Amino acid sequence: MSGHSKWATTKRKKEKIDQKRGSAFTKLANAISVAARSGADPEMNFGLRLAIDRAKAVSMPKENIDRAILRGSGGAGGAQLSHTVYEGFLPCRQAGGPSSQVAFMIEAISDNSNRTFNELKHLFADHGGNLASPGAVGWMFERKGVIAVKNEKLKMNKEELELKMIDFGADDFSEGEDEIYIYTKPENLHALKDGLEKEGIEIESAGVEYIAKEKIDVPPEAEEKLQKLIDELEEHQDVAEYFMNLK
Repeated sequence: MSGHSKWATTKRKKEKIDQKRGSAFTKLANAISVAARSGADPEMNFGLRLAIDRAKAVSMPKENIDRAILRGSGGAGGAQLSHTVYEGFLPCRQAGGPSSQVAFMIEAISDNSNRTFNELKHLFADHGGNLASPGAVGWMFERKGVIAVKNEKLKMNKEELELKMIDFGADDFSEGEDEIYIYTKPENLHALKDGLEKEGIEIESAGVEYIAKEKIDVPPEAEEKLQKLIDELEEHQDVAEYFMNLK
């Protein structure tokens, strides 16, 4: 996602019209359960609060959210879930030109990490890519808190917003087609989100992401291959989120 390119935009739009609500709710419930291990009260557990906000944004029923919290906090049975980050890359060669590599950071939540690893390994291999060893592409990214604000919902000018962002600990921001993205250190995300909300700024989404230090273009010849891999990552039951080094 930052990304925050046309590829990420395609992903978000697809999520909004996705008819496979059962699969989407399962992924969100798993994320809530993992976050709830650190505490079942979203007022005291900011990670859980973010996971619940994402679920509410797609109209996940309250009973599903409550059940996921109960499961994660030890109050209900079920297989133990693990959160694992995988790294991968997909070579993209331009006709008559040099080859580049799209790097991936993939966050997965699974009750069987060995199964997930093998499935992702085969998935990348099927598209001509590779699931890499830890650290192979991780150095290309840095963790940042990211908040998205819809341009159409912004009730102040961008100069005023920039001053507010700085006051609340923002490091940088960028503009997408429909949204403004605000970046901060992960440990500052809570204060930044609360500060913006107290100013009446409606937040579209907030979370901690892997942001590429340098971004690349994808040659037209490789776009179809990349999109097929993205589609399969989105559909995989264990993939909670993924990030790429694309413009």
